[in-house]
Amino acid sequence: MPNISPIPAFNDNYIWLISNGNSAAVVDPGDAAPVARALAERSLTLDAILITHHHRDHTGGVKALLARWPEARLYAPAAEPMPAASGTALQEGDRLTLPSLGLELEVMAVPGHTLGHIAYHGQGLLFCGDTLFSGGCGRLFEGTPQQMHLSLSRLAALPEDTKVYCTHEYTQANLAFCHAVEPNNPELKKYLQNVAKLRQQGLPTLPSSIGLENAVNVFLRAHVPGVRAAAQHHAMAELNGDAEVFAALRRWKDDF
Repeated sequence: MPNISPIPAFNDNYIWLISNGNSAAVVDPGDAAPVARALAERSLTLDAILITHHHRDHTGGVKALLARWPEARLYAPAAEPMPAASGTALQEGDRLTLPSLGLELEVMAVPGHTLGHIAYHGQGLLFCGDTLFSGGCGRLFEGTPQQMHLSLSRLAALPEDTKVYCTHEYTQANLAFCHAVEPNNPELKKYLQNVAKLRQQGLPTLPSSIGLENAVNVFLRAHVPGVRAAAQHHAMAELNGDAEVFAALRRWKDDF
């Protein structure tokens, strides 16, 4: 398996660096400078760039990186603007192989945060951009609550040991919201303590795992009676179905 490490960018972004020997790929490089430094420090050549969605903090470094490493291959969502002049457009069910990294990934369409958002998964790894966060999910800038609920449900159904590489260090704030919704969840309480220790040391809280997220992330737990009851109490309305519960949770979080 390749080595995967976070490159911090901006205030809270992570650009994921996937490396093996002399070669590397990066996921969602919003800024070229920290990527170039990390590659130089490790004497790595950039072979591939993987994009999950079109937002600038995920694509802003693409052109500069391709200018420096013109042989690198660019992969991006087919349903969104390509962040450079050339690249491979990907959609649901496509597969990409990165031979130098010994990695094969499948593409999942996960609309919600943006309409064309994709995720990459395979070999126990999930690069999910801004769809799923640890303890949270992305804001609905373009999609509907129903789309995001379906996207998250598909991710939640992946094997529980799948490692979750999302692209923002939002975990502590997300868990505060989860605790407001589900204050008696013992797994959540334990995770809150672990995350607090990591952040006190300045360490990343990621990757997470699908099993952990299913246990603590209220956006994956709309089917749980206590989560539904909390959402209904806050919304002061009867909620019919898990998608409506999710929508109420997302509105609650937007103002939390």
